[in-house]
Amino acid sequence: MELESVPGVGAKTAARLRELDDPEAALERGDVAAIARAPQVSEGQAARIARGAIRARHDDTDDFLATDRARELYDDALDLLQAETVTDYAAKRLETFYPSASESRLAETREFTDRALARDPTPAVADALADVTPLAEPRDVRVRDRCLATSDAETYSQASDAFPELSVELVDDARDVAELARGYATVIALDESFAGIEVEGDVRVEPQAFDDPVSVVPERALAFFARNRDSVRAAARVHDAAGIDAPLDTDTVEDALSRLTEEGTVADDDELDRLSVAVDDLDAAVSMAENVANDRLREAIEERDVTIEGGDLLSLVERGAGVDSLLDRELADEYSDAIEAARDQLIETLSLSDHAARARTAFPDDPTFPVEHDERVVSKLREELTAERDRRATRLKQELAEQLADLREPAADLVDAALELDVELAVARFADRYDCTVPEIGGSGIAIEGGRSPLLDVAFEDVEPVEYAVGGVALLSGVNSGGKTSTLDLVGLVAVLAHMGMPVPADEVRIEQFETLHYQAKSQGTLDAGAFESTLREFGDLATGDATRLVLVDELESITEPGASALIIAGILEALHESDSTAVFVSHLAGEIRDACAFDVQVDGIEAVGLEDGELRVNRSPVKNKLARSTPELIVEKLAEDSGEMFYDDLLDKFE
Repeated sequence: MELESVPGVGAKTAARLRELDDPEAALERGDVAAIARAPQVSEGQAARIARGAIRARHDDTDDFLATDRARELYDDALDLLQAETVTDYAAKRLETFYPSASESRLAETREFTDRALARDPTPAVADALADVTPLAEPRDVRVRDRCLATSDAETYSQASDAFPELSVELVDDARDVAELARGYATVIALDESFAGIEVEGDVRVEPQAFDDPVSVVPERALAFFARNRDSVRAAARVHDAAGIDAPLDTDTVEDALSRLTEEGTVADDDELDRLSVAVDDLDAAVSMAENVANDRLREAIEERDVTIEGGDLLSLVERGAGVDSLLDRELADEYSDAIEAARDQLIETLSLSDHAARARTAFPDDPTFPVEHDERVVSKLREELTAERDRRATRLKQELAEQLADLREPAADLVDAALELDVELAVARFADRYDCTVPEIGGSGIAIEGGRSPLLDVAFEDVEPVEYAVGGVALLSGVNSGGKTSTLDLVGLVAVLAHMGMPVPADEVRIEQFETLHYQAKSQGTLDAGAFESTLREFGDLATGDATRLVLVDELESITEPGASALIIAGILEALHESDSTAVFVSHLAGEIRDACAFDVQVDGIEAVGLEDGELRVNRSPVKNKLARSTPELIVEKLAEDSGEMFYDDLLDKFE
């Protein structure tokens, strides 16, 4: 699939998508998680791109939702589905589902729904899903103790692109490499020509570095898993809780992750910890060892009377000798013991058994007071410890990175599968919450049995079930607040969900596969001439089109005077009848419209059973071929029955 052929993907977005390993495959799958891993592409944008790619793949259009009210119903349906998700990803992923007239797309979404309804949305799975997030690519990894070196400009450019985490240096010869080795713990020479050079420091000649990025920059794999380990672990728990096969051994990945710190370093290695502590605490340990030696010497001096004969004193003075010479002459043994104590203290404090020889020379044998360390020796010891620490850390990083690198792709599959499972479970929860069924697609018109709208402002369990079927064109009459608009909304919502491939809130539904849904909501008051003309043009275009359509209209008569409205609506119904459309028009002028129609239009009614304590009692399911009585007629009938006055009987006769 050509990236820029997808609706909504321009040159800049296409360039970002090309940063992915296989962007065409991600678009082909409509994989929101993979698309969102492209630089500067949010989950919301990824969902829009995926939806555009799906439309392109099925040669689909966005014509199904033909009016604002139809689009509002889709938004309502989407809100209901998204409310059942656990992850933000699943909520965005559901936006790739839209009502479609494409048979291939509908077959695809129906297959998804069948799979979703077989899922068991247990609390344990939901709890595990709460910690699953799409994998993020760390883009701030910088390695400062290592560099790449090359004498070739083309290799330099290639290395800069392949290893953005490292500094890449242009060099001319071995002297330049040696200079780099003095500033970096490790220099990786990329040119075969540097093989065999002898320079001080850790210099590796690796012309095949591009084929083995893990050995060059293990921090890349470590940073990826450090950033995403909570999500990977949670995804593993999701698979365990859901009882589904994971694309990797979860114990293996858990063992690898347990060895990784949040900072992307290797955890739980005693030797590395020892070396790190030795480097960090070296100055403090040297100072402490000095204190031990000086305390012992001070104590020895305080406890001894040192006697020097006059001739000896004169001789020492003539030679310019000071306290050091006195120590050497009078306290040689005590000084030796103090120095040994300092050396032992330093070695023991930092566990320097492997560097004991170097550590012992940090305190020279020549007497002095106070005892002072040899800074050159300490600096050299620090260099040795640091080099050994870095070598071990690098080796451990490489070992762990190699293991994790092999797990990266299956770990990504693990997380993606968990996120996609949340999408399926959201549909399963939606179906369970609203007692949904999978609709039958086919035939003509629409038939709903036991339908209950989740859009009503009452608890769903309190919604009265509705049965309604229409094929062709029908008028829906009924009392005020009897449920005409909610019935129309139910029909529209069922149509939207069915064409999304989703389950619908009813016991049983059969629905024609429509190409468009045209829902004209109730207008607020009489329209001015311009708006009236615009509305008529809409219906003119609608009536003359050849698409199979579902037309829902709520009280169109309010656009102009009642007498003219009845004639206009009758004309519209005649045109829709000729076009084999399925249409339901809610109207208080059903009788007048029926009389004005040139064909035998079906009139259904939502009947009021009567008045009880001033409240209407209504049968919410429309009755076929029944012109429902109005609320005023019911009130007059009640008064006639209660009072027995002829006045009310005469008024009641007027309704016949």
